[in-house]
Order: sequence, then C-alpha cells, then structure tokens
Amino acid sequence: MGTAPVFCPYIKKGGVKMKYAKVLILLLVVVLIGCSTFTDSKSANPGMLEPQAILKFADIPVPVGLKNLPQQSYSFESSGVRTGVLKYQGKSNPDQLINFYKEQMAMYNWSLVNIIEYGIRLMNFEREDESCIITMEPKGSNVLLIISLGPKSQNVSKKAKAPVK
Repeated sequence: MGTAPVFCPYIKKGGVKMKYAKVLILLLVVVLIGCSTFTDSKSANPGMLEPQAILKFADIPVPVGLKNLPQQSYSFESSGVRTGVLKYQGKSNPDQLINFYKEQMAMYNWSLVNIIEYGIRLMNFEREDESCIITMEPKGSNVLLIISLGPKSQNVSKKAKAPVK
C-alpha cells in the first residue's frame, strides 16, 4: 500500500503536526464560509429602513435610528382603547419613511387612507376601530416623526330634524 500525498514535506501522515494542519484547514474553511453567509442588512438593502425591536405600540413600527422624545409624548390604554401621541427625532430620508410605513403598516393590517405632502408629510391609516396619523416634519438635517393614535369615531347616521340656520 502506498503513502498518501503530502501537502508539506515536514508533515507526516498520522503525526501530531498533521492533526493540527487538518484542524487549521477546517477552521479556516468554517471562518470563510461563515463570513460569506452573514451580511449586514443595511449593506444588503442600503435604501431600506429597519423597524426598532422595542415599540410603545406593538403594531405601529418605528424605524431604527429615530430617538424617542418621551417628554413630548404620551400614551394611554384601557379596556382595549388606545390613544397616544409619540414623537421621535433623527436623521432619515422622508421618502424612505413613506416607503417604510407603506410596507410595514400593511403587515400589521393597517389600511392606507391617504398621503398628504406639503413640506410636512402626513400619512393616514385606519383599521376597524382605530386610526393612526403619521406626520413627518423636516427639521434641518433631521426629521420629527409624530405618531398619533386614537379610536375611530362611530358611524352614526342621524339626520338633522331641522336645518341649521
């Protein structure tokens, strides 16, 4: 029986150096494969915003990079009724924010009612019992994001008995 080919003349088959060489090659392969499979989500989608992990309202996402302004915000929840005005500030592109909310709010069953743009951008969303208004105000190189949440008014179709004069 012949001997196996040797990669290095100083390493003998079955020796201690051969075991270290195999471990080193295996480790190198694992590191190279691991580095190629893990990519940064921002480098994979440079124009996409990611939602924050911790949210005040679990079904209203906020992009990563915007800082909560708790002194200017409030929220209230009781018996299934939620209301609040949450303010965030940070560097973000308003067009990316519009796309972020179009995509993310739909994932939480919010329906886009309309978008109003006049320097300040407003997005109106609704679901069965709630409405949410997302306002984006440019503040120099930053943007002020305001999330307003409240119950929808009940559709009461009462006709006036007499015309208002």
